[in-house]
Amino acid sequence: MLIKKLSAEEYPRALSLVWSVFLQYEAPDYPTQELKTFKSSITDVEYLDALKMWGAYSAGRLVGVIALRNGGGHIALFFVDGTYHRRGIGRALFETALANSAGDIITVNSSPYAIEIYRRLGFMPNGPEQNTQGIRYTPMIYAKN
Repeated sequence: MLIKKLSAEEYPRALSLVWSVFLQYEAPDYPTQELKTFKSSITDVEYLDALKMWGAYSAGRLVGVIALRNGGGHIALFFVDGTYHRRGIGRALFETALANSAGDIITVNSSPYAIEIYRRLGFMPNGPEQNTQGIRYTPMIYAKN
């Protein structure tokens, strides 16, 4: 497996993976309008310009993505192709995020689907579940040692 920082030219392929995994694992919990909200966020140029994104490759194929914003202090996107779940790809991407985060704290707004995944990585809830424009999430925090 290879993990590398993605260039802006690689973002379309990465966002295609994000959308595909989102539809498979998270979209079943959302009505149509909320799906449109998420889709518009991952196609918003200003939003994307504020991200630093890394991709995980297996046999030359992009299989996972993590994107940080706020100087590496917030995980904005974190998706791994379902065929590659439970193979350490998510953990490797997260360790890359840790290595590229300037601060001692990393936050994430976890979907209901991903809460247990973030717990296994060492995140703790940082408040109750919230809903912004129909997108449900639980704020979570990770403190570096």
